[in-house]
Amino acid sequence: MHSIMTRGERLFQIAAIGFLTVLSAVMLYPFVHMIAVSLDTPVHAIRPGLHLYPLEPTLEAYRQAFRYDGIYYGFTNTIFRTVVGTLLALCIMTMGAYPLSRKYLPHRYPLMMVIVFTMFFSGGLIPSYLLVKSLGLYDSVWVYIIPSLVNTFSFIILRNFFITIPVELEESAKLDGANDIRILYSLVVPLSKPILATVALWTAVYHWNAWFDGLIYIQDQKKIVLQILLRRLVVENLDQELQMAMQQANTQYVVPETMKAAVLMISTLPILIVYPFLQKYFVKGIIVGSLKG
Repeated sequence: MHSIMTRGERLFQIAAIGFLTVLSAVMLYPFVHMIAVSLDTPVHAIRPGLHLYPLEPTLEAYRQAFRYDGIYYGFTNTIFRTVVGTLLALCIMTMGAYPLSRKYLPHRYPLMMVIVFTMFFSGGLIPSYLLVKSLGLYDSVWVYIIPSLVNTFSFIILRNFFITIPVELEESAKLDGANDIRILYSLVVPLSKPILATVALWTAVYHWNAWFDGLIYIQDQKKIVLQILLRRLVVENLDQELQMAMQQANTQYVVPETMKAAVLMISTLPILIVYPFLQKYFVKGIIVGSLKG
Protein backbone atom coordinates (compact mmCIF):
# COMPACT_ATOMS: atom_id res chain seq x y z
CA MET A 1 0.00 0.00 0.00
CA HIS A 2 1.51 3.26 -1.17
CA SER A 3 1.44 6.13 1.28
CA ILE A 4 0.49 9.59 0.05
CA MET A 5 3.21 12.15 0.59
CA THR A 6 2.35 15.40 2.26
CA ARG A 7 3.20 18.73 0.70
CA GLY A 8 6.12 19.15 3.08
CA GLU A 9 7.54 15.76 2.11
CA ARG A 10 7.25 16.59 -1.60
CA LEU A 11 8.99 19.92 -1.07
CA PHE A 12 11.74 18.20 0.89
CA GLN A 13 12.27 15.64 -1.90
CA ILE A 14 12.42 18.38 -4.53
CA ALA A 15 14.91 20.38 -2.45
CA ALA A 16 17.02 17.26 -1.77
CA ILE A 17 17.08 16.25 -5.45
CA GLY A 18 17.95 19.82 -6.47
CA PHE A 19 20.75 20.06 -3.91
CA LEU A 20 22.22 16.68 -4.88
CA THR A 21 22.01 17.59 -8.58
CA VAL A 22 23.93 20.81 -8.02
CA LEU A 23 26.45 19.03 -5.79
CA SER A 24 26.97 16.32 -8.42
CA ALA A 25 27.49 18.92 -11.14
CA VAL A 26 30.05 20.78 -9.01
CA MET A 27 31.94 17.56 -8.31
CA LEU A 28 31.73 16.30 -11.90
CA TYR A 29 32.74 19.51 -13.68
CA PRO A 30 36.51 19.36 -12.91
CA PHE A 31 36.59 15.87 -14.42
CA VAL A 32 34.66 17.00 -17.51
CA HIS A 33 36.92 20.06 -17.78
CA MET A 34 40.08 17.91 -17.78
CA ILE A 35 38.67 15.57 -20.43
CA ALA A 36 37.71 18.50 -22.67
CA VAL A 37 41.11 20.18 -22.32
CA SER A 38 43.03 16.94 -22.92
CA LEU A 39 41.08 16.27 -26.13
CA ASP A 40 41.17 19.82 -27.53
CA THR A 41 43.64 21.66 -29.72
CA PRO A 42 46.01 24.19 -28.07
CA VAL A 43 44.05 27.21 -29.31
CA HIS A 44 40.83 26.06 -27.65
CA ALA A 45 42.46 24.39 -24.65
CA ILE A 46 43.97 27.65 -23.35
CA ARG A 47 40.86 29.78 -23.88
CA PRO A 48 39.22 31.14 -20.72
CA GLY A 49 35.77 30.07 -19.61
CA LEU A 50 33.94 26.78 -19.25
CA HIS A 51 35.25 23.68 -21.02
CA LEU A 52 32.38 21.19 -21.27
CA TYR A 53 33.45 19.44 -24.48
CA PRO A 54 36.35 19.67 -26.97
CA LEU A 55 35.66 22.08 -29.83
CA GLU A 56 38.20 20.36 -32.12
CA PRO A 57 38.71 16.82 -30.75
CA THR A 58 42.20 15.36 -31.11
CA LEU A 59 44.19 12.61 -29.37
CA GLU A 60 47.54 14.32 -29.96
CA ALA A 61 48.05 15.12 -26.26
CA TYR A 62 47.68 11.43 -25.37
CA ARG A 63 50.02 10.37 -28.18
CA GLN A 64 52.70 12.78 -26.97
CA ALA A 65 52.11 11.84 -23.35
CA PHE A 66 52.87 8.18 -24.04
CA ARG A 67 55.95 9.18 -26.05
CA TYR A 68 57.29 11.01 -23.02
CA ASP A 69 59.70 8.69 -21.18
CA GLY A 70 58.50 9.80 -17.76
CA ILE A 71 54.94 8.71 -18.55
CA TYR A 72 56.11 5.32 -19.80
CA TYR A 73 58.19 4.57 -16.70
CA GLY A 74 55.58 5.98 -14.33
CA PHE A 75 52.71 4.05 -15.92
CA THR A 76 54.67 0.79 -16.00
CA ASN A 77 55.82 1.09 -12.38
CA THR A 78 52.33 2.05 -11.19
CA ILE A 79 50.75 -0.96 -12.91
CA PHE A 80 53.44 -3.24 -11.44
CA ARG A 81 52.91 -1.77 -7.99
CA THR A 82 49.13 -2.00 -8.15
CA VAL A 83 48.84 -5.52 -9.56
CA VAL A 84 51.66 -7.21 -7.62
CA GLY A 85 51.03 -5.22 -4.43
CA THR A 86 47.31 -6.03 -4.42
CA LEU A 87 47.78 -9.76 -5.09
CA LEU A 88 50.52 -10.17 -2.47
CA ALA A 89 48.57 -8.14 0.10
CA LEU A 90 45.46 -10.29 -0.42
CA CYS A 91 47.48 -13.49 0.00
CA ILE A 92 49.29 -12.32 3.14
CA MET A 93 46.22 -10.82 4.83
CA THR A 94 44.04 -13.82 3.96
CA MET A 95 46.55 -16.28 5.42
CA GLY A 96 46.82 -14.15 8.56
CA ALA A 97 43.15 -13.28 9.06
CA TYR A 98 41.79 -16.81 8.58
CA PRO A 99 43.51 -18.50 11.55
CA LEU A 100 42.74 -15.49 13.77
CA SER A 101 39.05 -15.96 12.98
CA ARG A 102 38.99 -19.46 14.44
CA LYS A 103 38.37 -20.06 18.16
CA TYR A 104 40.73 -23.00 18.36
CA LEU A 105 43.80 -20.80 17.66
CA PRO A 106 45.67 -20.32 20.98
CA HIS A 107 46.13 -16.73 22.20
CA ARG A 108 44.23 -15.23 19.27
CA TYR A 109 42.88 -12.32 21.31
CA PRO A 110 46.32 -11.08 22.50
CA LEU A 111 47.55 -11.43 18.91
CA MET A 112 44.62 -9.34 17.66
CA MET A 113 45.32 -6.69 20.29
CA VAL A 114 48.90 -6.41 19.03
CA ILE A 115 47.64 -6.01 15.46
CA VAL A 116 44.99 -3.44 16.43
CA PHE A 117 47.63 -1.50 18.39
CA THR A 118 49.36 -0.67 15.08
CA MET A 119 46.25 1.25 13.97
CA PHE A 120 46.82 3.85 16.67
CA PHE A 121 50.60 3.93 17.10
CA SER A 122 53.43 3.71 14.59
CA GLY A 123 57.19 4.11 14.67
CA GLY A 124 57.07 7.38 12.75
CA LEU A 125 58.72 8.57 9.57
CA ILE A 126 62.38 8.52 10.65
CA PRO A 127 62.33 4.97 12.11
CA SER A 128 60.47 3.79 8.98
CA TYR A 129 63.09 5.42 6.77
CA LEU A 130 65.94 3.80 8.72
CA LEU A 131 64.17 0.43 8.58
CA VAL A 132 63.70 0.65 4.82
CA LYS A 133 67.39 1.46 4.35
CA SER A 134 68.53 -1.36 6.65
CA LEU A 135 66.37 -3.85 4.74
CA GLY A 136 67.96 -2.84 1.44
CA LEU A 137 64.69 -1.54 0.01
CA TYR A 138 65.87 2.03 -0.56
CA ASP A 139 65.64 3.00 -4.26
CA SER A 140 64.02 -0.36 -5.07
CA VAL A 141 60.60 -0.92 -6.61
CA TRP A 142 59.86 -3.39 -3.78
CA VAL A 143 59.71 -0.48 -1.35
CA TYR A 144 56.31 0.24 -2.90
CA ILE A 145 55.00 -3.21 -1.96
CA ILE A 146 56.66 -4.87 1.04
CA PRO A 147 56.12 -2.17 3.74
CA SER A 148 52.41 -1.97 2.89
CA LEU A 149 51.58 -5.67 2.56
CA VAL A 150 49.24 -5.59 5.59
CA ASN A 151 46.66 -2.90 6.19
CA THR A 152 45.26 -3.32 9.70
CA PHE A 153 41.75 -2.11 8.88
CA SER A 154 41.44 -4.41 5.87
CA PHE A 155 42.91 -7.23 7.94
CA ILE A 156 40.20 -6.81 10.60
CA ILE A 157 37.43 -6.63 7.99
CA LEU A 158 38.71 -9.88 6.45
CA ARG A 159 38.83 -11.59 9.86
CA ASN A 160 35.30 -10.48 10.70
CA PHE A 161 34.03 -11.89 7.41
CA PHE A 162 35.77 -15.23 7.97
CA ILE A 163 34.08 -15.48 11.38
CA THR A 164 30.68 -15.56 9.62
CA ILE A 165 31.60 -18.72 7.66
CA PRO A 166 30.07 -21.70 9.51
CA VAL A 167 32.60 -23.94 11.21
CA GLU A 168 30.49 -26.98 10.19
CA LEU A 169 31.64 -26.54 6.59
CA GLU A 170 35.26 -26.86 7.67
CA GLU A 171 34.49 -29.88 9.86
CA SER A 172 32.85 -31.67 6.94
CA ALA A 173 35.85 -30.88 4.74
CA LYS A 174 38.19 -32.29 7.38
CA LEU A 175 36.16 -35.50 7.47
CA ASP A 176 36.85 -35.77 3.74
CA GLY A 177 40.58 -35.52 4.42
CA ALA A 178 41.23 -31.83 3.63
CA ASN A 179 43.92 -30.03 5.60
CA ASP A 180 43.80 -26.39 6.72
CA ILE A 181 45.52 -25.05 3.58
CA ARG A 182 43.12 -26.94 1.32
CA ILE A 183 40.14 -25.70 3.33
CA LEU A 184 41.34 -22.12 3.08
CA TYR A 185 41.86 -22.03 -0.69
CA SER A 186 39.15 -24.48 -1.79
CA LEU A 187 36.37 -23.57 0.64
CA VAL A 188 36.91 -20.29 2.49
CA VAL A 189 38.30 -18.18 -0.38
CA PRO A 190 35.48 -19.04 -2.87
CA LEU A 191 32.92 -18.14 -0.20
CA SER A 192 34.69 -14.85 0.52
CA LYS A 193 34.60 -13.26 -2.94
CA PRO A 194 32.64 -10.16 -1.79
CA ILE A 195 35.09 -9.19 0.95
CA LEU A 196 38.14 -10.16 -1.11
CA ALA A 197 36.90 -7.97 -3.96
CA THR A 198 36.29 -5.11 -1.51
CA VAL A 199 39.75 -5.36 0.05
CA ALA A 200 41.29 -5.74 -3.41
CA LEU A 201 39.62 -2.50 -4.51
CA TRP A 202 40.81 -0.64 -1.40
CA THR A 203 44.36 -1.92 -1.83
CA ALA A 204 44.46 -1.21 -5.56
CA VAL A 205 43.21 2.36 -5.07
CA TYR A 206 45.81 2.90 -2.35
CA HIS A 207 48.67 1.66 -4.54
CA TRP A 208 47.45 3.54 -7.60
CA ASN A 209 47.22 6.86 -5.76
CA ALA A 210 50.24 6.49 -3.45
CA TRP A 211 53.13 8.89 -4.02
CA PHE A 212 54.75 9.75 -0.67
CA ASP A 213 56.84 6.58 -0.38
CA GLY A 214 58.15 7.12 -3.89
CA LEU A 215 59.02 10.70 -3.00
CA ILE A 216 61.24 9.82 -0.03
CA TYR A 217 62.58 6.37 -0.99
CA ILE A 218 63.17 6.51 -4.77
CA GLN A 219 66.03 8.33 -6.49
CA ASP A 220 66.20 6.52 -9.84
CA GLN A 221 63.88 8.34 -12.25
CA LYS A 222 63.15 5.09 -14.08
CA LYS A 223 61.51 3.73 -10.89
CA ILE A 224 59.12 6.59 -10.19
CA VAL A 225 55.37 5.99 -10.20
CA LEU A 226 52.79 7.92 -12.17
CA GLN A 227 51.59 9.95 -9.18
CA ILE A 228 55.10 11.31 -8.57
CA LEU A 229 55.27 12.50 -12.16
CA LEU A 230 51.78 13.96 -11.86
CA ARG A 231 52.80 15.82 -8.71
CA ARG A 232 55.82 17.29 -10.49
CA LEU A 233 53.76 18.42 -13.47
CA VAL A 234 50.94 19.97 -11.42
CA VAL A 235 52.50 21.06 -8.11
CA GLU A 236 56.04 21.86 -9.24
CA ASN A 237 54.73 23.14 -12.60
CA LEU A 238 57.41 21.66 -14.85
CA ASP A 239 56.38 23.49 -18.00
CA GLN A 240 59.98 23.70 -19.26
CA GLU A 241 60.39 19.93 -19.01
CA LEU A 242 57.20 19.43 -21.00
CA GLN A 243 58.26 21.98 -23.59
CA MET A 244 61.56 20.16 -24.09
CA ALA A 245 59.75 16.85 -24.46
CA MET A 246 57.39 18.35 -27.03
CA GLN A 247 60.27 19.94 -28.95
CA GLN A 248 61.99 16.56 -29.12
CA ALA A 249 58.79 15.11 -30.55
CA ASN A 250 58.64 17.94 -33.15
CA THR A 251 55.00 18.70 -32.49
CA GLN A 252 53.17 22.01 -32.33
CA TYR A 253 49.76 20.54 -31.60
CA VAL A 254 50.24 20.20 -27.85
CA VAL A 255 50.75 22.74 -25.06
CA PRO A 256 51.61 22.07 -21.39
CA GLU A 257 47.96 22.50 -20.40
CA THR A 258 46.77 19.68 -22.68
CA MET A 259 49.68 17.45 -21.62
CA LYS A 260 48.88 17.97 -17.93
CA ALA A 261 45.20 17.21 -18.56
CA ALA A 262 46.14 14.07 -20.53
CA VAL A 263 48.40 12.85 -17.69
CA LEU A 264 45.59 13.48 -15.20
CA MET A 265 43.21 11.39 -17.29
CA ILE A 266 45.78 8.62 -17.73
CA SER A 267 46.22 8.44 -13.96
CA THR A 268 42.47 8.53 -13.22
CA LEU A 269 40.66 6.49 -15.86
CA PRO A 270 42.12 3.00 -15.18
CA ILE A 271 40.89 2.85 -11.59
CA LEU A 272 37.48 4.23 -12.66
CA ILE A 273 37.20 1.49 -15.29
CA VAL A 274 37.95 -1.24 -12.74
CA TYR A 275 35.45 -0.03 -10.13
CA PRO A 276 32.18 -1.01 -11.92
CA PHE A 277 33.31 -4.65 -12.15
CA LEU A 278 33.83 -4.81 -8.37
CA GLN A 279 30.87 -2.67 -7.33
CA LYS A 280 28.45 -5.60 -6.94
CA TYR A 281 30.75 -7.13 -4.31
CA PHE A 282 31.63 -3.85 -2.61
CA VAL A 283 28.48 -3.12 -0.58
CA LYS A 284 27.95 -6.74 0.42
CA GLY A 285 31.53 -7.11 1.58
CA ILE A 286 31.43 -3.90 3.61
CA ILE A 287 28.17 -4.80 5.38
CA VAL A 288 28.97 -8.41 6.22
CA GLY A 289 32.60 -7.74 7.10
CA SER A 290 31.71 -5.02 9.58
CA LEU A 291 28.91 -6.78 11.47
CA LYS A 292 30.74 -9.39 13.52
CA GLY A 293 34.02 -9.19 15.37
